[in-house]
Amino acid sequence: MRKEIKKTIEIPEKIEVKVELPIVVVNGPLGSLEKTFKIKNIMIQKENNQIVIWYNKASKKEKKLIHTIAAHIANMIKGVSEGYEYQLQICSTHFPTSVKIDKEKNLFIIKNFLGENKDRVVKLIPGVEIKIEGDIIKINSINKELAGQQAADIESASRIRKKDKRVFQDGIWIIKKEKGRSAKH
Repeated sequence: MRKEIKKTIEIPEKIEVKVELPIVVVNGPLGSLEKTFKIKNIMIQKENNQIVIWYNKASKKEKKLIHTIAAHIANMIKGVSEGYEYQLQICSTHFPTSVKIDKEKNLFIIKNFLGENKDRVVKLIPGVEIKIEGDIIKINSINKELAGQQAADIESASRIRKKDKRVFQDGIWIIKKEKGRSAKH
């Protein structure tokens, strides 16, 4: 059965949202994010201090799209106000693994992983800040998607293939995903 579905998102005080379909721009204290939504009949409007997303005769497909768009916009608002942080931990039992950031070449380099002579390399994504503190790697960004993708790229670069995972537990693993952190940190 088709019915009207409406989703509203509150806009906090220090956040400015501009809706010019298909582009939504969110500005806040930590920066600015822009996202293009490829939608056909779903309407997005800014009314006072709310964003309203709706469709008059929505089926299950449109309902899912409305909730997905609302989640993306809510993540953008939280990102420009608080930011996102992922933490990864370097685990090495057999060989001492070391990591470094080459800012000139824009690379994250994993050295001596499982005693390999060849370095494992991950390209850094623009808009993501990486800090190495001992065996903890902190990834910060206002864009949740970019921070998560960078963490996943680093984790998958240290994946072990063709060895028993119960014995070889070395790697770089995501240990913490924060759904927003305060701007004071």
